Amino acid sequence: MSIEVGSKVQGKVTGITNFGAFVELPDGKTGLVHISEVADNYVKDINEHLKVGDEVEVKVMNVEADGKIGLSIRKAKPQAERPERPARPRRDNRSNDRNDRHQPKENFEQKMARFLKDSDERLATLKRATESKRGGRGARRG
Repeated sequence: MSIEVGSKVQGKVTGITNFGAFVELPDGKTGLVHISEVADNYVKDINEHLKVGDEVEVKVMNVEADGKIGLSIRKAKPQAERPERPARPRRDNRSNDRNDRHQPKENFEQKMARFLKDSDERLATLKRATESKRGGRGARRG
């Protein structure tokens, strides 16, 4: 029996590390179940979920060219047994600035005028800051 991506097989846990568990597959090959693929919830200590010698059903996630086999216990469970993850609330792309909500819509000319005014103010501030560092107005001392 060859190991194919997507197939579900029975295996036996042969070793446990802090990053996952090694599972011996029916044809004698060994694959790794990463700690994130052990259960649907957060797994801090894999020893709370698996022990050496446990029989587990795993799903083959990938088979690399060098022979490494990636496995998943949580994806081997039928969809009905897996808990439904709550949907994240969608965030709209509006600004959080409270003033934006109360301002009337601006046309292009108003936006451009506001942009030029802000830009001129920023350039003046920058110019004042750099001139003070150079000794003012760029005059040479001599």
